[in-house]
Amino acid sequence: MARRSLFSQILTAFLVVIVVSLAAWIWETSRSMRAFHLDQTSITLEARANIVELEMDGLLSGNDTAGTDALCKEIGRSSGTRVTVILPSGKVIGDSDEPPAQMDSHGDRPEVREALAGRAGRAVRYSRTLRQDWVYVAVPVRKDGAVAGVVRASTSLASVNGTLRGAYLRIALAGVAVALLAVLVSLFLARRIAGPVGRMVEGTRRLAAGDFDTRLAPPNSVELAELAAAMNSMARDLRARMDAADRQRAELDAVLSSMEEGVLAADRDERVISLNRAAAELFGVDARAARGRGVREVVSNPQVQECVARLLENGAAFCEDVTLGTPQERQLLVSATGLRDGRGGAAGALLVLQDVTELRRLERVRSDFIANVSHELRTPVTSIKGYAETLLGDGRDDLESRERFLEIIARQADRLAALVEDILSLARFERSEAAGGTDMERVSVASVIEAAVQACAPKAGERQVRLSVSCPEGLVMDANPALTEQALLNLLDNAVKFSEPGGEVRMEAQASPKGVCLCVADRGPGIAPDHQTRIFERFYRVDRGRSRAMGGTGLGLAIVKHIMTLHGGRVEVESEPGNGSRFSLWFPAQKGLSLSLGAQSPPIPAPEAGDRAPEPHGPQAGLTIP
Repeated sequence: MARRSLFSQILTAFLVVIVVSLAAWIWETSRSMRAFHLDQTSITLEARANIVELEMDGLLSGNDTAGTDALCKEIGRSSGTRVTVILPSGKVIGDSDEPPAQMDSHGDRPEVREALAGRAGRAVRYSRTLRQDWVYVAVPVRKDGAVAGVVRASTSLASVNGTLRGAYLRIALAGVAVALLAVLVSLFLARRIAGPVGRMVEGTRRLAAGDFDTRLAPPNSVELAELAAAMNSMARDLRARMDAADRQRAELDAVLSSMEEGVLAADRDERVISLNRAAAELFGVDARAARGRGVREVVSNPQVQECVARLLENGAAFCEDVTLGTPQERQLLVSATGLRDGRGGAAGALLVLQDVTELRRLERVRSDFIANVSHELRTPVTSIKGYAETLLGDGRDDLESRERFLEIIARQADRLAALVEDILSLARFERSEAAGGTDMERVSVASVIEAAVQACAPKAGERQVRLSVSCPEGLVMDANPALTEQALLNLLDNAVKFSEPGGEVRMEAQASPKGVCLCVADRGPGIAPDHQTRIFERFYRVDRGRSRAMGGTGLGLAIVKHIMTLHGGRVEVESEPGNGSRFSLWFPAQKGLSLSLGAQSPPIPAPEAGDRAPEPHGPQAGLTIP
C-alpha cells in the first residue's frame, strides 16, 4: 500500500467528512422539502375533493352522470385541478379533463381502492397519457353509511418540481459555499497539524544524520510539544553518549596505536573490525583499508587464519606460537580470546600478536650458553678429576707420571680459571651495557697498542710470529684504556695462535674526523664466509679441535664485541680462506678528537658499516717486535 503524507491523509479525511456530510444534508433537505410539498399538495387536493363530494349530494343517487361530469369540469376549470368521479365498479362517470366514456376503469387505482375501503387514498405516479408525475387524492362518497362512489382530485407535479428545482439550486449553492469554506478550514487545520510534524520529521532526520545540536521548537499541541521535548532530551543524551564514545574511541585508538603488540579484532563472519599499527606493520597492510575486509584477504599467514577460525568455532581462549614469514621471518606469540557483545554473547575474535623473535633468540642463546658452559667446564673438570684420581691411586709412586699429571692438572686448572674469568667478564660487560656504558677518558692510541703488543709479545716469541705496528703520532681518542687493551689483546692472541711460525701479525691505527679504526691482520688460514657471521657468538669455534688444543675458551671474540658495544662502536671482520683475516675495531669520534700535526696520516672517509679498515698510508710511526 502506497504511503502518503500526514497532510494529505488529514486533508482527505476532512474532505471525505465534508462531502459525505453535505451530501447527506442536501439529500435529507431535498427529501424533506419534496415530502413537505407533496403533503401540502395532498392536503389541498383532499380539501378540494371534499368540496366536490359536498356538491355532488343527490347526483349519484339519481344516476345523473351528465350532471356529475358537468360539475367536475366546472370545478376543474375554477380550481385548476383535475376532478374525477368513479363508481364502486370502477367506471368513471365524471372527469374535468377527459370524456368519461373514453376512460378506462379506475377500480384498480391504489388511491381508488383505498377510498372504496372508506379511507382517503393518496398516490403519486407517472402518467403515461400526460407524461408527467401526478399527485392523486381520492375520498369516498357515502350514502346511507355505504360508499356510493369516489371523488378523486389530482394535479401535476410540474409546478411542485419547478418550485423544488429552485430550492435545490439554492441548496446546492449554499452547499458549495459551505464546502469551499470547509475546504479552506480543512487546509488550515491540516497544515496546522501536519506542519509541526513535518518540522519534527526534518529535525529527526538531522539527528539521524549525526547533527545532535539540533533542537525542535515545541508546537502548540500538548502532545506534539511533549514529543518535541522528549526528542530534544534524546538529542542531548545522544550528544553526551557520542562524545563519550568518541573519547573512548580516541583513547582506545591511542592505546592500540602505542602498543608494541599487534591487535587484530574480527567479527563472527571473519571480517576485520580493528587492526592497530603494529599488526598492520606485521602483515604489511594498511590498517584503514583492512577494516571490513575478510581476515583471509588481509592476513596471508595460514596459521593466523587458523587461529581466528578455531576461536570462532569453539570460543575457548588459547596461546600459540606462530611463524610469520613476510616481510621478514618473525616468531609471534598469539593470544586469542573471544569478543563479547553487551548481552554476553559471542561477537567475534580478538588476537594479540606479540613479536617474540628476539625473546626466542635470547632463549636459544641462553640455552646454548648453558649447554656450552657445561660442556666447556666438563672437559677441564673431567681431566682434573681423572688425573687427580690417578695420582691418588697407582700414580703417586711414579715420579715421572706424577709430574706430568700435575702439569696437565695445572694446565686444565688454568684453562678453567680463564673460562671462568671470561664468563665473569661477559657478565660485567652486560651489566655495564644495561647501565648505559663504561667510564671513558682521553687516551693515547699508541700507548694502548703498545701495552697490548707487549702483553702478547711472549706468546708471539714462542710461536716465532713477528708483530708490526703502524700508528700516527699523537693520535688520541676517548675510550676505556683497560677494555680497549683487552679487546686488542684478544685479537692479537687469536692472530698469533692461528699464524704459522715465521708469519707476521700487523697492528694498524687510522683516524678520520669521524672516528678511529684499529686493525689486526694476520696471514693465517682465514675464515670461511659461512662462519664469519657467527664467530662473535659465545663458544663458537671454526675449528673446535684446534681451538681447544690452543687453549682458547671460545669467548674471546664475544668479549671484543661487547667491549666495542660499550664504546658505541663496532667490530668487523674480513677474511678469505688461505689468505688470513683482518679484524677492525671502529671507535666513534668524540668531542676533542685530535691528531698530532708533526706526523699524521691524511684523513680517510667516515667509517660506515661494512667498510674495510683503511690501509696505512702517509708518514707512520712504526714499531716492530720480532
